Amino acid sequence: MDKIRRASVTVPTADAMRALGERIGRELRPGDFFGLTGGLGAGKTVLVQGICQGCGIDSRQVLSPTFTIVASHQGRFTVHHADFYRLGDPDELYATGFDDLVNSESAVLVEWVDQVPEALPPEHVRVHIEGCGDAERRVDFSFTGGRFAGRFTWMQPGDASDDVPALRAQSGEAEK
Repeated sequence: MDKIRRASVTVPTADAMRALGERIGRELRPGDFFGLTGGLGAGKTVLVQGICQGCGIDSRQVLSPTFTIVASHQGRFTVHHADFYRLGDPDELYATGFDDLVNSESAVLVEWVDQVPEALPPEHVRVHIEGCGDAERRVDFSFTGGRFAGRFTWMQPGDASDDVPALRAQSGEAEK
C-alpha cells in the first residue's frame, strides 16, 4: 500500500503563489511529475511559472501551452510544461507523443491533469488549487511514491517560511 503524504498551503496573493512555486522549483528533480488541477484563473500557470523560475528558467518565457499541449524549457534540467485542458481522452494524449517526455531526465508539470488522469505515473504529486480572483488560494498537495520522501518537508504546520511570506501550512499522511 502506497503512503500518500498531504500538505496544504494558504496563498494570499499571486506573488506569494509564484514564490511558493519558486521554492518548489528549487527542490524539483528530473523525473518528478506534478499534476495540477483547479478552476480557470486559480493560479496553475502562475505556480508553474514560479516552479520554472526555481529551476533557473526565465518565468517570462513560461506561458500556458493550451494550444500546443506541451512546451519544453531548459534550466538546471529540462522541464516539460503541459496543458491538458483541450484533451478529451488518453488516445488524444498518446497522439501528442507525451509519453516520450515522461522520463528520468526531465521534470513534467501538467495543468488540467484531471482531463486525462491516466497520464499520472505511479510516483507523482497532485496539486489542487482552490479559489480564484483576488481571493486567497488553498493549495493542496498529495505526494504519492517514495521519491518524495524527505523532500518538500518545509510544507509542515507552523512553518511560515522566510522565502514564502504569509503562507500557512497544514499536513498529514493517509494510506492509499
